[in-house]
Amino acid sequence: MQFRERIEKGSFRVGLLLATCIFLTCSALSLFAQNPPDKPGSAAQSAPPASSSQPVAPQLPSQPQPENKPEITKPSLPPGIDSKTMKPLYEEVQEDWSSLAIGASKLEPEPPLALPVDVEDKFTRQLVQVKWRPGDAIDLWIILPKDVKKPGAVLYLYGFDQDTDRFRNTQWDERVTAGGVAAVCFVSALSGQRFHDRPMEQWFVSELQESIGSTVHDVKFILDYLAQRGDIDMDRIAMFGEGSGGAIAILSAAADPRIKAVDTLEPWGDWPDFLAKASVVQDDAKHDDFVKPAFLKKVEPLDPVKYLPQLKIPLRVIQVHQVTTPPSESQDKIKDALPKQAELLRFEDMMAMGSRLGNGRLFDWTKLKLQEAAKQPGKLSADGKTGTQIGQNGKSEHP
Repeated sequence: MQFRERIEKGSFRVGLLLATCIFLTCSALSLFAQNPPDKPGSAAQSAPPASSSQPVAPQLPSQPQPENKPEITKPSLPPGIDSKTMKPLYEEVQEDWSSLAIGASKLEPEPPLALPVDVEDKFTRQLVQVKWRPGDAIDLWIILPKDVKKPGAVLYLYGFDQDTDRFRNTQWDERVTAGGVAAVCFVSALSGQRFHDRPMEQWFVSELQESIGSTVHDVKFILDYLAQRGDIDMDRIAMFGEGSGGAIAILSAAADPRIKAVDTLEPWGDWPDFLAKASVVQDDAKHDDFVKPAFLKKVEPLDPVKYLPQLKIPLRVIQVHQVTTPPSESQDKIKDALPKQAELLRFEDMMAMGSRLGNGRLFDWTKLKLQEAAKQPGKLSADGKTGTQIGQNGKSEHP
């Protein structure tokens, strides 16, 4: 009896709980049907509730916004193209490359663009961009020793395959300015940063007359700029050149008396033999064109061998026997053309040269000549009476 009463009471409680749940569920469904929730992002959800005292303005359809189309501009011309004639700028240069002097060449210097000075412990370094030829801006590095008022300067011009990287090297800069001498550095025409907007088949040797002639003219304008600066002693100017830069240094000294001494390492010259046998020339598939009479006639007025006997200033030529550019025939022609006061150093190989001139000692010769000029202004030790030859072992021999 008690068991039955418990079952009946339990059933009543379960039924009551079930009825309560059904009632609550139905009430919720009824409320949901009367007020459905707004969809996310709908106007009703984002708009603020309207005041009961003011009518709600009808929502107008939104106006389509105009598309942000990029502005159409005309394509810009390459930097080496003249906007008026549509020709490459290098084709419009009016310059007489056959002459060491500016002569009838139409070259007008533009105002230089100088960057801030980089101050180091032992020197200052500044990049100045100079220009006097259309489309041919030149990066000129001016490296001055610290605490030296109006130092003498050496112009540095390396081979056509070299760029300006070494001029930004702190160790190199310290070596060339040691002893209180300034360094003025640049690259030749059709070299490094100056080779641009040209057909790839054109290069320093294929355009040899332009390459050499232009750079000799550049030296004149660079010296003019240094004189305008006022912080260089223009009575003490020397030039160092390597390879093609050596040929240009010799020609520049013949053209400009402001250069008081010239130092060269394996200078190019003797164009007939050089263009026929130099290894650097043989790499060009069209090298046979460089020994044709028309080509040789163009570069004949720019042969260093022609001008070497005329130089009266201190001159040093360094040659390495195992180097194939220039070839041995050209080395001998240059040797035979040296004036009496010239110093000739001949080494068997680069190792022999390095043991004597390494660690910055290569630069000591020009510094010595500028020191002599400081002691005796207007006169350097080049009286034409004392020439010196250095044999294969690097020891001095008198001719």
